[in-house]
Amino acid sequence: MPIRALNRLSGVVVGAAMMAIVGASGAYALDPNVSVSKESGPFDLFRLGFKAYREGNKQEAVEAYRYAAEKGHTGSRWALATMYADGDGVVKNDFEAFKIYSEIASQGVEPGSNDTGFFVNALMALAEYYSKGIPASPVQPDLNQARQLYFQAASAFGDSEAQFRLAKMLLSGEGGQANIRQAKKWLNHARKGGHAGAMGIFGNVLFEEGQTVRGLAFMTAALDSCAPRDRVWLQPMQEQAFSLVNESDRRNAVALSANIRLKGGD
Repeated sequence: MPIRALNRLSGVVVGAAMMAIVGASGAYALDPNVSVSKESGPFDLFRLGFKAYREGNKQEAVEAYRYAAEKGHTGSRWALATMYADGDGVVKNDFEAFKIYSEIASQGVEPGSNDTGFFVNALMALAEYYSKGIPASPVQPDLNQARQLYFQAASAFGDSEAQFRLAKMLLSGEGGQANIRQAKKWLNHARKGGHAGAMGIFGNVLFEEGQTVRGLAFMTAALDSCAPRDRVWLQPMQEQAFSLVNESDRRNAVALSANIRLKGGD
């Protein structure tokens, strides 16, 4: 999954945090007619950069974020890294984004602080970079490192996307030994957190283990609740399983899938 899509997925909480932190007030970043300048405090620069970005003044936003990042402001570092990763207001530069995300990750985070969302997002972005590497840079593919980062985000912060990605690596043996039992555990956590893709793969694992009705029910429930981007791969998987069972099992699976959707059943 591209970094931009990843940021959209794991950045929902981050975006909400930014809105809460910034508030409604503020002036344009580095506007000579107001009191804010590059010598201002990091929070003021971050707030004004965020306001400038929302109003389409991305060059001003980058400038404000950069000054705030130099002063150690985590939210500004994350915003700047994401703009480099997306080529949003700056020339796309994945290695520059990687370096900034690495700075965020190396700092750690106080549990429950406003920086938690930024920290988790940085872990996820770094894992994505390590899974593929960055061409023409020192960053080479390192699946073991990617798996460790997903594990950190999945276990310490309960991030459902990290749990999903970790489970997929555990199923395939990427970055280490395959472990179906552990994969099922993380898929179960993620699907209970509302991750439709995790629900679908969880169901497929059960189906392949011989729990045909229950497995098909989870795949059907996932297909009924997934986002359009996931339907592309969930639908063929569910239809393949659907074609392999008898009519009685199909009916039982459809009935059970309704219970799973409505009650989060097991």
